[in-house]
Amino acid sequence: MTEEFIYIDEYSLLAEYCEQLKGAAWLAVDTEFEREKTYYPELALVQITDGKNAAVIDPLAINDLTPLMDLLYDPSSIKIFHSARQDLEIFFNLKGSIPSPLFDTQLAAPLLGFTDQIGYANLVNGMIGVELSKAHTRTDWKRRPLNEGQLQYAIDDVIYLAQIYEKMIQQLTELNRLDWLENDFKAMTDPEVYEPDSNQVWRRIRSGNRLKGKKLAVLQGLAKWREETARKENRPRTWLLRDDAIIDLAHQLPENKGAIFAIKGVHERVARKHGSELIGVIADSQNNEPQQAVEKTKKKPLKPNQEAMVDAMMAIVRLRAEENNLSSTLLAPRKEVELLLQNGESIVNSSWRARMIGDDLKEFIAGKLSFSVIDQKLQMLPTTS
Repeated sequence: MTEEFIYIDEYSLLAEYCEQLKGAAWLAVDTEFEREKTYYPELALVQITDGKNAAVIDPLAINDLTPLMDLLYDPSSIKIFHSARQDLEIFFNLKGSIPSPLFDTQLAAPLLGFTDQIGYANLVNGMIGVELSKAHTRTDWKRRPLNEGQLQYAIDDVIYLAQIYEKMIQQLTELNRLDWLENDFKAMTDPEVYEPDSNQVWRRIRSGNRLKGKKLAVLQGLAKWREETARKENRPRTWLLRDDAIIDLAHQLPENKGAIFAIKGVHERVARKHGSELIGVIADSQNNEPQQAVEKTKKKPLKPNQEAMVDAMMAIVRLRAEENNLSSTLLAPRKEVELLLQNGESIVNSSWRARMIGDDLKEFIAGKLSFSVIDQKLQMLPTTS
């Protein structure tokens, strides 16, 4: 796509542009960043449009981004992203909070019949019939100068994002679903999403909860140390210790720095620089009471009567999916319906699914909804006592 945009690499141009967009009802926003060698993502470009005035902003050339921050944190304008998590992390690191209000087209897409977690290229193709170029997907966005093709590739993302947003708003309004994602968008502003508790990061280590007693306590201590050290040194976690190395250390419980060098997966550079610290963490952690893993509710085999109940509930799902022009498997997969019946925990309890299908299913389980055939069509009606 060829559309006019400006390239901003001076403070005066940034201030002028942000003043021009001040008071806009909405802003489509995208970023380019690098984080292969750092813990924190390094901002390389910011692309913005209000649907009329598009710009690529070069934060590497501008020391003071105050006008940009003021624009993005103006609560009178909606900030539009696609799969906003990483973009928002950047702004959280810069300012300590999240710009709001927000609209995430990836979260909104399922309400219009698209798959969960749909990629941006597929959404652009599905919404406006454009196939995005992949010519610059591997660009090093920190290198300068950027050529015209790279800049056009970057600005296209927000230009199409703006078009998608306008179509989504129209369609969601027509379907009376515009407010269904309000809680999801609000949840994206929670600081804990972008600054995980270092005491809880051990839960991300696969198989970590298989350890018991002091070995589990050591794994938790090492995971906390890795997280906090990675932040302090601004290096990727795995540059310090991979997950398998943490598990090996927790199993073997080395008692001196020399033994650290013998642990497979612990890089010699890390052992040399941090060996004494690691021995201290291992020794201290063994005295701690380990946190316990959250037990996942195991799905039990359904009894014949429950199988019949689920069959009936799936009929409700298919009815509501047809009414709302959605795939029934997107709306409520059978396994989620089974979980709802067995223990009440299911994705159908959350967000827009609760309004579209979850409440009906719970009413049916409680005996407050029943089937009826009217004019040779299956329908759901309140149960009469």
